[in-house]
Amino acid sequence: MAEYYIPSGAGEAEFVEKRSSFLGHVRFVETEEEARDFIAQMKKKYHDARHNCWCYIIKDGPERYSDDGEPQGTAGIPMLEVMRREGVTNIVCVVTRYFGGILLGAGGLLRAYTKSAKDALDAAGISVVRRWVEADVPCSYSQMEKLKVELQSCGALIGDVEYGASVVIKILMPEEDAESIKAKIFDVSAGSVKLIDTGESFRAVPVR
Repeated sequence: MAEYYIPSGAGEAEFVEKRSSFLGHVRFVETEEEARDFIAQMKKKYHDARHNCWCYIIKDGPERYSDDGEPQGTAGIPMLEVMRREGVTNIVCVVTRYFGGILLGAGGLLRAYTKSAKDALDAAGISVVRRWVEADVPCSYSQMEKLKVELQSCGALIGDVEYGASVVIKILMPEEDAESIKAKIFDVSAGSVKLIDTGESFRAVPVR
C-alpha cells in the first residue's frame, strides 16, 4: 500500500488581523460523517462568530469546502489548497472568524484564511502512514552516534536505545529501503554491525 500523510493530532491556532480574530482548528478524521460532525461541533461552539469556514479531504473520498458567507473563493478554497499543498488527507479544518469591524478585502481574507489553516496544521503536525520494517541495530558505544547519523541519512527513523554492555538502537525502515539501509550500515561499520529484523508494521509515524 502506498504511503500517505495525515495530521498527527489536534491542532489549534489563533491570530488577529485588523481586529478580526481567526481561530483555526484541525482534526484527523476517517469518514465524511466524522468531518461533518466536527464542523457542526465548531459551529455550535462558536455560534456567535460571523463565519465558520471549513474544508475537509477524505482518503479515497470527497473533498469539500465552504466559505460560510465570506466572498466566494476567499476562505474555503484557500484552506483546502493548504491541505493539498502539504499532501495531507483524512483531515478537517475549521477557521472561525470574529469580525473586528474592518474590511480586509478579498486578498486580505485569502491570506488570513490561508495562514490560519496552515498554523493549525503546523500545530497538529503531520504523520506518514506506511509499512515499516522494524529492526535492532546492535553496536558499540563508540559507534552509536555515527550510526544514528547514517541511519537517519538513509531514511530510517530512530526509536528507543537500549544500553547495556553494548548498545541496541531500535529503528523503523521504509519497507522498500530496508535492504539498502542494511547494506549501507554493514559497509560503514566495516562489517561489524548487522541489522536484525524484529517485525513489520503499518502505522502512522510523525515526520514534521
